[in-house]
Amino acid sequence: MNKFDQLSPLLFRLIDLTSVTAASYLAYYIRFGNLSLPDRFLIATIIGALLVAFFTSYKAAYTSWRGHYGFQLAGRLLGAWTLAGASLLTVLVLTHQGEYFSRIWLTGWWLIGLAMALVARLAVYSFLAIYRARGHNRRRVVLLGQQQSCRNVESQLQMARWSGFDVVASYCTNDDLNIKNLIENLNLNSLADEVWLVASLAEGDWVKKVMFELRNNTQNVRYVPDVSDLRLLNHKVSQIAGIQVMDMSLSPMDGMAGLIKRLEDIVLGIGIFIMVSPIMLGIALAVKLTSPGPVLFKQKRNGIDGKPIKVYKFRSMKIHQETVNRVTQATKNDPRITPLGRFLRRTSLDELPQFYNVIQGRMSIVGPRPHAIQHNEYYRELVESYMRRHKVKPGITGWAQVNGLRGETETLEKMAKRVEYDLFYIDNWSVWLDLKIIIMTIFKGFFNKNAY
Repeated sequence: MNKFDQLSPLLFRLIDLTSVTAASYLAYYIRFGNLSLPDRFLIATIIGALLVAFFTSYKAAYTSWRGHYGFQLAGRLLGAWTLAGASLLTVLVLTHQGEYFSRIWLTGWWLIGLAMALVARLAVYSFLAIYRARGHNRRRVVLLGQQQSCRNVESQLQMARWSGFDVVASYCTNDDLNIKNLIENLNLNSLADEVWLVASLAEGDWVKKVMFELRNNTQNVRYVPDVSDLRLLNHKVSQIAGIQVMDMSLSPMDGMAGLIKRLEDIVLGIGIFIMVSPIMLGIALAVKLTSPGPVLFKQKRNGIDGKPIKVYKFRSMKIHQETVNRVTQATKNDPRITPLGRFLRRTSLDELPQFYNVIQGRMSIVGPRPHAIQHNEYYRELVESYMRRHKVKPGITGWAQVNGLRGETETLEKMAKRVEYDLFYIDNWSVWLDLKIIIMTIFKGFFNKNAY
């Protein structure tokens, strides 16, 4: 193992210990104006440090993160610190010590400590990514497997120089005899640090044979299943009743991740709803005064697991009658749209009532945009994995929207591209990604030439 990979867990533990301790003193100074930490605060700090170390280890944030994305690390760290903070608060309550601790100190300790640990961790992560991209601290990889699949893996590693992996040899053959002779004649110990087996899920027997031939070698061996013909969501290996299974279409927001996602929606949703309430009142009055009909437009759409939900928007069209079982998408210069409605749709202000949907728990701030039920029925048979968008709650904004895929989807290709972005979001969800999308929405998502 590379010396950097060996030192990383120790370095990250020192970072967390420093963050916990420094945050405790800083929070105490903010609340009480001095750094003379009483004994009970010192004991709470020690307990907090142990909890942070335990939950960070539980979240696998002390292992080598070579080749992983920074937002995944940030999401795991946030989860670990949230569990640690909640556990510390529980300990203080159960031991009847909560009344002796300032809420400002507890909140400050959690926020400052998390910020310090996250910034320091990402700084180290970024340094190593740059260091590796410049040709240092790299690991040599030999690929064995199918020709086209090996080429795809090699191409991806070449584009991701920051990950620190170099393909030094690629032997793309599935012939058993050739593989056996290759391993016997190849001095892998001096050539490579890792051996990657690239093969489809149907070639399990071939993988077992190669693993047998590699039994006397000391390199790390990784299996890269070629699943390019499958659309997987958050695929991972798990264990059920002692059985190893590959999760091919599960929501990434179950359990603790779902709780964190819901907490994010409640905190941000209520905060934003309160801030925009004056704007919403003004829009409601303007809608009522400029055209006859209700202020809000209510439409049934599919929510999580495909269950129907009622979504709210400010009415932007004149009252009209749709054909039975048909919903016509708004088009450019659509005569049904009112002058005020055109402005509301162009600026996305018509979507503001959906923050109430978020508070209700029907929607999330970030997620795949909900389509009309009739559109779902139409596209589910035309776009691969279309309905898997409903593995999570629909959102007010999403990864597809901030990447320019808003408005009318007049071609099948446009809808397929939107679904592709939605599935990427589901596959790579993290709190960090949600915050990134919210920030991108603020700066580039509200005004869009495709919104009409």
